[in-house]
Amino acid sequence: MSESAFGLVGIYGGTFDPVHFGHLRIAEELVEILQLSELRFLPAGQPRLRHQPLASPSHRSLMLREAIRDNDKFLLDDREVNRVGESYSVESLHELKNEFQGKQIALCFILGMDAFLKLPGWYQWRELFELCHLVVVNRPGHVTAIDQKGLPPELRIECLHRWTDNAKKLQTLSSGYVFTAATTLLDISATAIRGCIAKGKSARYLLPDPVLDYIRVHHIYREGK
Repeated sequence: MSESAFGLVGIYGGTFDPVHFGHLRIAEELVEILQLSELRFLPAGQPRLRHQPLASPSHRSLMLREAIRDNDKFLLDDREVNRVGESYSVESLHELKNEFQGKQIALCFILGMDAFLKLPGWYQWRELFELCHLVVVNRPGHVTAIDQKGLPPELRIECLHRWTDNAKKLQTLSSGYVFTAATTLLDISATAIRGCIAKGKSARYLLPDPVLDYIRVHHIYREGK
């Protein structure tokens, strides 16, 4: 542990197919809760454990750029969409760790409760705790992990002494904590948005207007496209 506090950088991974207000509200609140110097959106290229996104990597990346362009704290990190082959979070975090080498920075990897519960299936998942803090955001319909006994056994054991609900603790170490974040959880899903657009229904007020305009111009998610 260093004598001085670590600055915190958020890393928000996901398919963002498409990015919507649920994602953006979580990101905005985490910047405040964790006092992040910046929050990087990290769209997945070819995720190994999820269905392939309907929109291409380039479209998803450009939609994100449209969504965050007016927020100085938000940045787009497109390394995974530009990577050939499957995307592994641990590889991206290794790269980011190296890029911040020599700086007093701790990475905070943001993921939803559903993804967190599947963590033991991730590639080299235990190594994540050596590279970053995990910030777990609950989603509508999920109980809080810190209160529940239904964690996979290996995950429960790994996280036993890592839990914290004190954001300040993340500034004391470069990695290793699991922080459960209480944020506003808008019950908006990318699946529902894609369904609306495919059926020709309005998706207005579910995602930023510039993103919706981009989807219209490029005919993304329309049936038969």
